[in-house]
Amino acid sequence: MPERLRRARVREGLPHPLGATWDGLGVNFALFSANATKVELCLFDEAGEREVERIALPEYTDEVWHGYLPDARPGTLYGYRVHGPYAPEEGHRFNPNKLVLDPYAKGLTGELRWDPAVFGYVVGEDDLSPDTRDSAPFMPRCRVVDPAFTWGRERSPAVPWERTVIYETHVRGFTMRHPQVPERLRGTYAGLGSPEVIAYLRGLGVTAVELLPVHAFAQDQHLLDKGLINYWGYNTLNFFSPELRYSATGSLAEFKEMVARLHDAGIEVILDVVYNHTAEGNERGPTLSFKGIDNASYYRLLPDDRRHYINDTGTGNTLNLAHPRVLQMVTDSLRYWAQEMRVDGFRFDLATILGREDHGFDEGGGFLDSC
Repeated sequence: MPERLRRARVREGLPHPLGATWDGLGVNFALFSANATKVELCLFDEAGEREVERIALPEYTDEVWHGYLPDARPGTLYGYRVHGPYAPEEGHRFNPNKLVLDPYAKGLTGELRWDPAVFGYVVGEDDLSPDTRDSAPFMPRCRVVDPAFTWGRERSPAVPWERTVIYETHVRGFTMRHPQVPERLRGTYAGLGSPEVIAYLRGLGVTAVELLPVHAFAQDQHLLDKGLINYWGYNTLNFFSPELRYSATGSLAEFKEMVARLHDAGIEVILDVVYNHTAEGNERGPTLSFKGIDNASYYRLLPDDRRHYINDTGTGNTLNLAHPRVLQMVTDSLRYWAQEMRVDGFRFDLATILGREDHGFDEGGGFLDSC
């Protein structure tokens, strides 16, 4: 961490846009939490191994905590510690001992390592007892990104629906198995955008590839315990960051270049997206992001027992798209992938869950109306 950053004076910044936004001179940090009492920005060294500073975000506007670091740059590694009541029976699970990921982070680095410290409660006891161990050594870091990319003459193919031929595939699995993909690019976005793959897809008459989940996702502990991994990716950790296990370079530009190459060949890109639940599970699950930032806002809780989650998804939790800030996050994510990453469409996992309101499914609900 540069000395000038350690001495930087945090300014009030702006409550928008949410996330970490570099403006060419510094970085604005903005985090929604309606029920927190304090938010600390944690900065890490370049290796992501050592926390070098904690800075309390100085301003709170319309339920958004925010601050501006004039000397922060792309590549800065960060996370948050969010203070507030640990009162599960009231729906609150704040625990500043737990490093939590920015829901709007555009890049993550490092892996989630399963350890009792990543849980907000004391594992082995009921979830009413807060755990005081620091989870940072076992957590990924958020990375400030530079969104700049030269798209050149790239244009969406805009294939008419009646001529659309969709090829559903898995970034890693497909490129690992295709014999003509260069070995160094197998399993990656760069491999999917390689001339060999594009020639194969064009030869089949494909006009669109539908990619199984590429949002950053968590490996399930029970799979790792068996020596397995989460192959499919339906366990989202962050809705803005591409999964870096599929990257040959570790850069955001690789995904964009893949899209540009496919578009140049007349092939659209559709993403399979999972906005119905997250990797944090139920009350026995870990505290990785949303649960520790504002559990009562982000998740649907039983109205007469707010310690427990509504589990419409069968995965332990259900995102609360009836909350305007949660709905904003999902629509901001869709807008980001469509405008900044230039994908052409989406397939929604468990789409009917996204139309659930407090009174049940509503075809005129907030999410469906926003689309």
